[in-house]
Amino acid sequence: MNLLEVKNLSINVSNGREVVHGINFSLKQGEILGIVGESGSGKSLTALSILGLFPSHGSIKLSGTEIQTASEKQLQELRGGKIGFIFQEPMSSLNPLHKIGHQIAETIISHRGLSAKQALKEALSLLQKVGIKDAEKRINAYPFELSGGQRQRVMIAMAIANNPQILIADEPTTALDVTVQEQIINLLLDLRKQMNMAIIFISHDLAVIRKIADRVLVMKDGKIVESGATETVFNTPQNSYTKTLINSINILKNNNNESTEQLLSAQNIKVHFPLKRNFWGRVTQWVKAVDDISFLINKGQTLGIVGESGSGKSTLGLSLVGINKYEGKFIYQNQCIKTNNIKNFRRQIQIVFQDPYNSLNPRMNVEEIICEGLIVNFPKLSKQECRQRVVDVINEVGLSSEDIEKYPHQFSGGQRQRIAIARALVLEPQLLILDEPTSALDVTIQAQILNLLQKIQNRRQISYIFISHDMKAIKTMSDTVIVMKDGKIVEQGSTKQIFEHPHEQYTQQLIAAAY
Repeated sequence: MNLLEVKNLSINVSNGREVVHGINFSLKQGEILGIVGESGSGKSLTALSILGLFPSHGSIKLSGTEIQTASEKQLQELRGGKIGFIFQEPMSSLNPLHKIGHQIAETIISHRGLSAKQALKEALSLLQKVGIKDAEKRINAYPFELSGGQRQRVMIAMAIANNPQILIADEPTTALDVTVQEQIINLLLDLRKQMNMAIIFISHDLAVIRKIADRVLVMKDGKIVESGATETVFNTPQNSYTKTLINSINILKNNNNESTEQLLSAQNIKVHFPLKRNFWGRVTQWVKAVDDISFLINKGQTLGIVGESGSGKSTLGLSLVGINKYEGKFIYQNQCIKTNNIKNFRRQIQIVFQDPYNSLNPRMNVEEIICEGLIVNFPKLSKQECRQRVVDVINEVGLSSEDIEKYPHQFSGGQRQRIAIARALVLEPQLLILDEPTSALDVTIQAQILNLLQKIQNRRQISYIFISHDMKAIKTMSDTVIVMKDGKIVEQGSTKQIFEHPHEQYTQQLIAAAY
């Protein structure tokens, strides 16, 4: 008998539009079912409907009991009791005003009626179970005092607090570094084994789904387009959309006509932030975010900088454009970049940020956003000339000239990233810093952006500094690679050498976690 059976499930949004169309699937005790698809495919709405958190039509049965006709009291017992839920962003799901121990205890008291003292003792045991180090101290911590991986472990502890039959994990590893992702996957696999718990694992990351799931559902536009055993779906996909998803994670680097002419050198770069000051205001402790980093980039070359959150890779990139103060030297085309002359280099060294929605002004249309840099750097351009340059660069990044009248909120995430790239390219830079440009995008959109960047590089012979924690993206884009940890270079070399013959254990761990 199936633990969960979903039949003819349809979901309508407030305007009456159907977004999930009569899907069917089942889940067995102790099984891990992966649901994969891009943003808007309906995978998260499906999960919310199982909990009765989103109105739907059709049948949802848990151990033979119909959830759709359950009373509000029965649904409350179901949520956090028989079914646990892990949300994508733990920082938004955890209450910032309460200690994590009390938050876990709250769900235990609600469902099992234990006293506050007993519930806190149980919460401590759960924190130890999910691998929180120094759980006795951490139980009194607030969410902001924990790392992303630790917060996700707290969410898992809360979700399993009442020994649920099913655990629904909605994009639980999306915002995490590759090694932390690996830890969370291993933790969920261990919990499944210990508790004989079924898991519905929702993700747009095919590599993660392949590692953890026994069976896979592939969703597109509210429909299941393919399903089956994980290895069968990945090795012999039948649906064209599934093939597109799988091919998107196997992009190869184009061969560039790479120059041997040096464009930029970094010499002993240090970025130290003050952490503690004494009574007289003198700094007594520093955070060494970037600690004695040196590298070279040639014209037309891509330098990949990879590392986990907090490794200093973004701090290094921001220093180059003068956002962070630093010690050491950046030499650009035989000229030293200094604080008092940084404006002279800003047109030639541009940056594309991780989140285009936050980096594009919502009050300006695309033409105004892209023209802004032209007005500052080329004040003699006429309005018509400025508009023509905007149209040319928008076409180059794969958008239409009609799009220049629109505003950022009218575009998808991938389209907004194209606009951010266009804004940088319109100034005709020779070096483009790309700070996690694909981390927030679906796998097929990631592939489109990476292909676009390669085409632009071949056409313009532009150099890139490509910053990412995604080893696959680094391998796709880079000619040479720097591996960073705790502000220092752990290893550097050609992409081939780093990926095929890594010397350092940390590099080996990153590659093993990614592949």
